[in-house]
Order: sequence, then structure tokens, then C-alpha cells
Amino acid sequence: MKKKNLAIAFAGGLAVGVGVKMLTRARTVDWDDVCQLVPHSDHSHFINVEGARLHYQEFGERTNPTLVLIHGYTASLFVWHKVAPMLADAGFHVVAVDLIGFGYSEKPRWFDYSIQSQARIISRFMNRLGIGRATLVGSSYGGAVAMTICLDYPEFVEKLVLIDAVINDEVLNHPILRLASIPGVGEVITPFLVDSRMMMRYRMRGTLAKANHGMITAERVSNVLRPLSAADGHHSVLATSRNWRANRIEQDANLINHPTLIIWGEDDSVIGIHNGYKLHDSMLHSRFVILKNCGHVPAEEKSELVTKLVTEFCRDRKGRIEAKDSEELRLEI
Repeated sequence: MKKKNLAIAFAGGLAVGVGVKMLTRARTVDWDDVCQLVPHSDHSHFINVEGARLHYQEFGERTNPTLVLIHGYTASLFVWHKVAPMLADAGFHVVAVDLIGFGYSEKPRWFDYSIQSQARIISRFMNRLGIGRATLVGSSYGGAVAMTICLDYPEFVEKLVLIDAVINDEVLNHPILRLASIPGVGEVITPFLVDSRMMMRYRMRGTLAKANHGMITAERVSNVLRPLSAADGHHSVLATSRNWRANRIEQDANLINHPTLIIWGEDDSVIGIHNGYKLHDSMLHSRFVILKNCGHVPAEEKSELVTKLVTEFCRDRKGRIEAKDSEELRLEI
């Protein structure tokens, strides 16, 4: 009887905690309240695409060759905060965009949060900015979006850079994402997981190579958590996991004919390096570079090296790179 009462009390307390969380969380994150905390906010702009307000940052001269940078799942354009200015200094026009539902872009409930729809939005975003063709640089989930643009809107793409790219549905086997797929359960657990600084630090230890754990600072945790700390962000995270459907990428990668640079962290435990080999084998015009002592986020972990590789790849007409095997990287070309 005592155990039963304890169980009832625990369940009641849990229900109260869930209720309080749901009722007290903000509806959205107001840009005016946080802009001073956002890196490079002086480069930030907003534009409406298909009725949704997209946030992006722009660096470099518009007359220079354009790079469009696309971030990954639960991330934002913050992932490019080191690389974007360096690429601009190297002579590129750099546009880093927050996908709809992430970062400081709008997070509408009417959007379906599929990879195909994200690709459509980015193609129309490019059109709104007057970008005819660009090199797309996609990180993780953003790589899946970039490859879908190559497949569905190839006329927008000059070259392609894939960084630890999602190419299938393997990631959905993660226990948390499997739990979140259950109706009702996902709605309850997502706010707690997305808002938790402790959980974010835990995730970062799994995302970054051990050699780079010094990057797990309070500032980095805040910059990653801040854009998704309200109800609309919780919804977009959940809706994206439930509408993933990335297997098409692996199946159709052989149809992508654009010159492609594939970059992968050797220690990536999120999207295994075997996916990089699959892409390289499938894509005729691809070059494959493996970064040592690097995990799932090369743009932050090895920002100078990534900048050098992307610069060489984009400047060469055929997308060749001059890098050689070294203590920093291994070539699979």
C-alpha cells in the first residue's frame, strides 16, 4: 500500500511538473529580446518566403561567388559563426540561413517540416534574394536539404559541399527519437529535452570529438538552446523528427551530377562515417575528405581547415582540392 501511494504521488508530481512546463513556456522567442546576444547580429536580415519569415545572415560582397550555408537538425546558422566571416574574407558572398522552424526563422504550425518542403523554401529564398546559382554547403540535416535541392531544383546549384550529411533514416533509431515518435509522449518529453542545459551538454559530449570538448562552454550551450526555448520551437523539433524521410537521398545520390566535396569528422558518432563512403561511392563527381580529431560539427571543430577546403574546392573550375594526407585530414579521392 505504501509503494502504491508513493507511485501515485510520483505520478501526480510528474503530471504537475508537465502541466507547469506547458503553461509557463513562452509562445515564441522574440528577436528584439535576444538579438544583442546573437553572434554577428549586425549581419542579420529577415525576408518573407511562402508566408513565413526567414532569418539569415549575409557576409561579403554580393558581386562575389555565392555560398548558401544550411544548418542541421535542432541547430541554427550559429553553426557557421566561425566559418561564414572567414569565407567572406576569402572572397565569397556568404548567406547563412535559418531553416523554417529553427534558429530565428518563423516556426509555423502549418508547415509540414519535411526535407522536401525545406528544400523548396530554400530554393524560393534564393530566388527572393536574386541568387541565380550558388554553391550549397549543407551540414548534417542541412546536407539532406542541399542534396534534395540538387535533385529537385538543380538549376540553383553550382557546386555542393556536404558536411557529415544525413542521407537516410538511421538517426531515427536513437531511443529518444523513437520515444518522441509516440503520439502524446513526444509532446510531453520534447520541451524538457530541448530546454535542458544538462541534456545539451550531454549531447555536445556525444556530438563533438573528445579532443574538442573544451568547446562545451556556457556561451555555446546558450547559443544553441536559445532559439528553440519556446513552444513553437518544441513543435518544430518534434514535427521534423516525425517527417524525416531521408532514405530518398541515399537511393538517388547517384543522380546528382554537380561537383561535390564531402567532408566528414572521423569521430562522428551521430552520422556514422560509413554514410560518407556511401555518398562518395554513389556520386561520380565527388571528393571525400576525412578530418581527424573531429566529430559531427567540422564547421566549428575545424573551422579554419573547413574554410580552406571549401575555398580551394570552389575556386577550382572542376572542384579539385590541393590538400594532402596529413595529421589533420585523410583524403579518399
